[in-house]
Amino acid sequence: MGTLFHKAKQNRIYQDVVDQIQTAILDGQLVPGDKLPPERELCEMFQASRGTLREALRILEQKSLIEIRLGMSGGAYVKDANAELMAENLAILIRSQAVSLQHLAEFREGVEGAVAELAALRATAADKKQLAKLISQAARCREKGLREWNNFVQMDEKIHIELACIAGNPLYRFIHHSIHENIHRYYDKLLIIGEDELEENFQDLNSIVAAVVAGEAEKAKRLAIHHVRRFNSYMEQKKRRNPDI
Repeated sequence: MGTLFHKAKQNRIYQDVVDQIQTAILDGQLVPGDKLPPERELCEMFQASRGTLREALRILEQKSLIEIRLGMSGGAYVKDANAELMAENLAILIRSQAVSLQHLAEFREGVEGAVAELAALRATAADKKQLAKLISQAARCREKGLREWNNFVQMDEKIHIELACIAGNPLYRFIHHSIHENIHRYYDKLLIIGEDELEENFQDLNSIVAAVVAGEAEKAKRLAIHHVRRFNSYMEQKKRRNPDI
């Protein structure tokens, strides 16, 4: 590892340290579980102060590229750099004021449509069986009406995430998980909750799942996009009526 890093550029030392270590991780020169050299050695490699090095390591830890362990076997260890990093950043963006309801709807239309289409093309017999089980559970919640609304919303989320898993693309899976973990602040404020909306939501899910099970990719995509548009339009209407929300 002695030749992996070199003297940091003096005009931006801590950022150069971050960039070098990050590049080594993302390029596979450092793999998950690898331990970085002790602070003293790293300071010598980068010709940086201990304070500068610790600032760089703190930033790398915030990015979830490394973890700092304490104790006898402590030190800086490389973490698994995967799509979870993107999902975490997306979660922060969704929770911030930078993402409007319209932004989220536009993004979800593309993602949900692509996921439904791929799921229809790639679903196995086991996948179809699992979808049938989930839609059956959602149906039981729907039969009990609004008193089961929260449980129905959880089933809705499970079905969407299951579709993303079936699509077979880890990026979609992590993005889906991040979105559905963080859109509740919109739903809690803006989603109209009534028997009609519950029924419409269930029928949308049932139709999407049916298209996926039947292998009707284009139809599944179209239905998923329509589902997002429909409920976004309801929230937009409520927001227009209550601009202070």
